Amino acid sequence: MPEKITLEKKVLSENDALASNLRKTFDENNIFVINLVSSPGSGKTSLLEKTLAKLDEKFRVALVAGDVQTENDADRIKKAGGTMVRPIVTGGSCHLDARMIKKSIDQFDVTNIDLFIIENVGNLVCPSSYDLGEDMKIVLISTTEGDDKPLKYPGMFRKSSVMVINKIDLLGFSEFELKKVKDNAHQINGSLEIMETSCRTGEGIDVWVNWLQEQVIKKKNNSSKS
Repeated sequence: MPEKITLEKKVLSENDALASNLRKTFDENNIFVINLVSSPGSGKTSLLEKTLAKLDEKFRVALVAGDVQTENDADRIKKAGGTMVRPIVTGGSCHLDARMIKKSIDQFDVTNIDLFIIENVGNLVCPSSYDLGEDMKIVLISTTEGDDKPLKYPGMFRKSSVMVINKIDLLGFSEFELKKVKDNAHQINGSLEIMETSCRTGEGIDVWVNWLQEQVIKKKNNSSKS
């Protein structure tokens, strides 16, 4: 057991050093960065399709789509209008790490990016431990899951700044309770900002996109003052 703990500490230490360098690069170029995480099937890619369709003409958006085996998500986002999209196929790894992000960001011109979106592998456990140089982790859940998700995976919700509740058009078709999931999330992280969306009906999408737009502008404005 001590050997395993030592190895994990070494891996995370190396990752954190790379993430720190990435964050410096992002900050120097005024790039707002989000790390979007969720369970498989919560609707990350659907949300990003909607997001890119609305934002790609306003901002220079780069995106990396992480998946265990395929490039399907990256292909979908490209078809939705994404012009700077790269896949990361982990080959079995349950998370993205800073080394993968460094390799991907080197394929972009960082002076030509306003918003960098990291679509992480579908998992609420492993990605919580890995800093990718992002400004914020954003956790996505859906109404087709349990409303106890924040209690079952507290690490992810504790480290996230925003929780997006997706598939609200399906409320009432299961035992999922909106108030309960919000209460559970705030029990873990009292400062967690919460939004509600439906990619099928479009409800809440503008709120999400406007919020994201505000964050991009805020980072540029803060950088110009410093």
